[in-house]
Order: sequence, then structure tokens, then C-alpha cells
Amino acid sequence: MNQVISIGKQDFSSLRENNCFYIDKSDLIREWWDSQDEITLITRPRRFGKTLNMSMLNYFFSNLYTDKKALFEDLSIWKEEKYRNLQGIYPVIFISFASVKGNTYQDTRDGVIMAINEAYSEHRYLLEWKGLTEGERKCFEELDNYAKNPGIKEPVANDTICNAVKNLSNCLYRYYKKKILIFLDEYDTPMQESYLYEYWKEFIAFIRNFFNATFKTNPYLERAMMTGITRVSKESVFSDLNNLNVVTTTSREYETCFGFTEQEVFCAL
Repeated sequence: MNQVISIGKQDFSSLRENNCFYIDKSDLIREWWDSQDEITLITRPRRFGKTLNMSMLNYFFSNLYTDKKALFEDLSIWKEEKYRNLQGIYPVIFISFASVKGNTYQDTRDGVIMAINEAYSEHRYLLEWKGLTEGERKCFEELDNYAKNPGIKEPVANDTICNAVKNLSNCLYRYYKKKILIFLDEYDTPMQESYLYEYWKEFIAFIRNFFNATFKTNPYLERAMMTGITRVSKESVFSDLNNLNVVTTTSREYETCFGFTEQEVFCAL
């Protein structure tokens, strides 16, 4: 059966299971894992395959997808046993800020809550676990209620939002007895909105606290990757993250794992 060239498909499993044309980018898994970097930020222009690669990482590492080995069996990453043994063994928190857009601070803050709540929803099985504290159960319900009715119920406190991913990491760490991987796709979408609609200072103070709690002071974090289009300096919103490796568009690190090389384009044709 001939492969289909799909335009715009960003879910790795859907791409692979529907026999869509795919250029093997699984070396990203090996290069990132071998780098030993605790937090990696990769910035690339739009349409460079960032979201698809983040989806691939999620399907590879997440213990919610232990049944997805077949997605990788004919790819480069599957050639070595030490990488095969990594498939499906980590608790993963996957968050996308792609749809977090608003022309006011409140709208964008609500979008962040909804994005975090989606990650919580993926792990709602924890509510059946007796190991959760009442405060942790309350956080699940508070985020879910507000995400369904933004602006109607009592606002969620900034402290609750900024510490939500760290607290979910704590729950998962205790449940699985294993540290967490965090994948944050399009981290900078709400930042661009805040600059465009002139509520930058207010939003940056908020999101800096979120990044600090999620990536800097999170003892349950094994590793994290973020992607976006904005090149940043470590002295800006990430000023507290001295454990951050910034991979910019000018770096050759992971170069062939995002977008198409000249050789791949001609091979595809």
C-alpha cells in the first residue's frame, strides 16, 4: 500500500498508524537522552516539525503508551536495546500552550489554566488512588471546574496555577516511584500574545513563577523539553533556570531532527 503524504498532521501515532509518509526523526530521542541535559529549550521557526517531534517523544517515553512499541520498530531508535528499554517507562506530563491566546491578561491566564488542566485530565486515574491528599484532590477539581466555567467560579489563585505542574509531578512520583519527564510545546505562544496586546509585564511576572516552580524547584523532575519559535536569552524569562540548555536556530545540535535536510528533500522526491 502506497504511503500518503499528509499535510499538517501533528500526532505521531496517527501519522504512523495511517501509513503516512514520515522521515525518520527518532534520532532526536537518542541525541536528547544522551545529552544528559536536565532542561532543553529548542527554538525553531513555524512548520519545522516541533509539535510532531514532541508528540513522538511523548509516545516513546510515556508509561501511558506502553502498547505503542510498534510505532518505533522500524525506526532508527529501535536498533539499540538500551533505547528500546526506555520505551513506555516514564510518567510524563505533556502540556501545549499552542492555543493559549488572548487579548487580555485574564484571557491568557485562563488559557494557561485550561492547558494545565488537560495535563491533569490525562492523569485523573490518580483520583482513585488513596495516596492523594485532600489538598491534591482539591487541586484536580478546582482546575477542572474553572476550566469548564472560566470567569464564573471563584478565580484560581496564581500560587495554585504556578505550582500545579510541580504538585502533579509530586503525585506521579509517589504513585510510580519514578521521577517525571515534562514536555512543554509552544511555550512562547502566550508570551507573544502578551507583548502584542501590551500586558507583557503582568504576564511575564506570572509565567516566570510558573517556569521557576515547574523546572527549577521541582525535585520530582527527571528531564524536560520545551519548544517554541522565540529565541531568548537566559537573562530574560528564564533567568532563574541555570539548568537550562537553550538550543537556538543557529545551533547545529539536533539540526537534522527538525525540518528537512537537503538530502531528505531530494530522497523524498
